[in-house]
Amino acid sequence: MTQKFDVVVIGAGPGGYVAAIKAAQLGLKTACIEKYQDGEGKLALGGTCLNVGCIPSKALLDSSWKFHEAQDGFAIHGINHAGVTMDVPAMVGRKANIVKNLTSGVSTLFKANGVTVLQGHGKLLAGKKVEVTGPNGVEIVEADNVILASGSRPIDIPPAPVDQKVIVDSTGALEFQQVPKRLGVIGAGVIGLELGSVWSRLGAEVTVLEALDTFLMAADTAVSKEALKTLTKQGLDIKLGARVTGSEVQGDEVVVKYTDANGEQSITFDKLIVAVGRRPVTTDLLASDSGVDIDERGFIFVDDYCATSVPGVYAIGDVVRGMMLAHKASEEGIMVVERIKGHKAVMNYDLIPSVIYTHPEIAWVGKTEQSLKAEGVEVNVGTFPFAASGRAMAANDTGGFVKVIADAKTDRVLGVHVIGPSAAELVQQGAIAMEFGTSAEDLGMMVFSHPTLSEALHEAALAVNGGAIHIANRKKR
Repeated sequence: MTQKFDVVVIGAGPGGYVAAIKAAQLGLKTACIEKYQDGEGKLALGGTCLNVGCIPSKALLDSSWKFHEAQDGFAIHGINHAGVTMDVPAMVGRKANIVKNLTSGVSTLFKANGVTVLQGHGKLLAGKKVEVTGPNGVEIVEADNVILASGSRPIDIPPAPVDQKVIVDSTGALEFQQVPKRLGVIGAGVIGLELGSVWSRLGAEVTVLEALDTFLMAADTAVSKEALKTLTKQGLDIKLGARVTGSEVQGDEVVVKYTDANGEQSITFDKLIVAVGRRPVTTDLLASDSGVDIDERGFIFVDDYCATSVPGVYAIGDVVRGMMLAHKASEEGIMVVERIKGHKAVMNYDLIPSVIYTHPEIAWVGKTEQSLKAEGVEVNVGTFPFAASGRAMAANDTGGFVKVIADAKTDRVLGVHVIGPSAAELVQQGAIAMEFGTSAEDLGMMVFSHPTLSEALHEAALAVNGGAIHIANRKKR
């Protein structure tokens, strides 16, 4: 007998599993289809984010930063030590345990909320039927509503074919059992910078090859300039305008060829990470008669509410337009389920925070100063350096700044950009304020606890209108 559900979700990543849980909480009979298996061959929920993306990379970033601090940052605190070493397999093992705990946690949440898990590959057929190909063969399930949340995978490039031995993608870069002496990274985006930082802190000589001439194009120009300076000082050799043209694995190393302003170049690495972005996983997701439209890059066409061209079929997360971010996918999943229940849920795509978890962290929400100027919007800008923050001084973490951008006419905050300690948390404060239409003056009038890093946001907001207390103001009110 064919199983019938109110909602069937294809994919158990941060978009899919959140949508499934929310649907079940709202009283909908829900199933979630997932095929991913861990290294032991067991079904692993959580998608790329929990298994080989957001969570494991942050575990390695945290471990590597603690090692860096132990080597170079403790002495100023009066902590004397000698001979600190890193057990790389233990570090990777810790990462694996965190992943296991979180993925099993999703399984527990599914059981607690009554979500049916169907193991296998999900494929949307005509009439909102879904084919599930799994360990027990092929099963057809029916649904009133289907949510496509199949996620994304690393982009492959012909000049550097991944073998997961010498040339690896972001997944392979999480599993190194020893520190490579010479590490190459193709791509100076979020993934490349984070993974490059991990292994650089542990002693690798890291060279980042970026085809674009501009560093972190999506970030505010002031932030990207500071980031390039800081990361270079930390030891990352970031080569802009360096387009990789070929590679050759020779034993346990790889020779990479690239072109830059000086012509053809070559460089040899022990490991090479290909981190040039991700592409949607829509291959074999849709039957030819499913009715769902996709573009030439594999993205599914949706409207502002993630509805596809087929009534009752939705798509969320990395398979649709917009930034490939776990939190964006999760909120899209919640919005879709709320709308299935008849609620008038919407999502504010203008206020999705972006974070790069290097050290210092880099984060922003809203618009950049350069984009606003290009739109002809007059703005006032306030900045506050962490070098003037008492809390940052106490933590010996004074690099970077907070930047607040406000409309010159209305004083409404249009963007918050941070590079420095706890940037992700500070930007989230900015996002909350902006969601409610806060002005720079409003932020400046709020009481911030002292001493905190949050005071940097407070001072930057005050600086927008020349009222900062702990730095010299550029203008008097």
